[in-house]
Amino acid sequence: MDRPVLHIGNKQLSSWSLRPWLALRKAGIAFDEHMIPLDRPESRAALEAASPGGTVPVLETGGVAIWDSLAICEWAAERNPILWPADPDIRGQARSVTAAMHSGFSALRNACPMDLRRTAAPVTLDGAVRRDVVAIQAVWAAVRRSGDGPFLFGRWSIADAFYTPVAARFHHFAIELDPASQAYCDTLLADEDYRDWFDAAQREDLLPPGHSHA
Repeated sequence: MDRPVLHIGNKQLSSWSLRPWLALRKAGIAFDEHMIPLDRPESRAALEAASPGGTVPVLETGGVAIWDSLAICEWAAERNPILWPADPDIRGQARSVTAAMHSGFSALRNACPMDLRRTAAPVTLDGAVRRDVVAIQAVWAAVRRSGDGPFLFGRWSIADAFYTPVAARFHHFAIELDPASQAYCDTLLADEDYRDWFDAAQREDLLPPGHSHA
């Protein structure tokens, strides 16, 4: 069977591409990767050719395209359930906090876009952004499960994939956090798979148009 292809945007900038990329890696699913640069005149045509939604990420598999980051993560979880907590009640909670990030916190996303080459430095945050920062930390505090591991639900899950770009934003915009939230961000940004993505972002212009992951 052909390997699935994950079309992504620039690793420096595309937070939505990072999320399913991490999930596929954590699930141990072999896939081919194809980057569509987001900052070129031909980008729009390339996006529309890859995805009916005209966006990245998009997973090409089994003759169909899946062009939503959460849908791609769910596709991966169907193949390896390790991506969600085993307990059905906790799994529902994990899906809730994931959906909150998927559809919310737009003030933070708009004011502090992910840029993995940005030198960490603070900016002036308006009230809406500050409220998002407080709300995110409250979500984390509400679901952290002490003693089970360093991630939101002990073991790494799709919820952590969705908050990894948030941790990157907090770092690169030098946003002050409470100690527990800072420790969680440090855990996400030290993750081996995230470090692979981050390192590739630093040398992105040197990469060939596509490469594979086992």
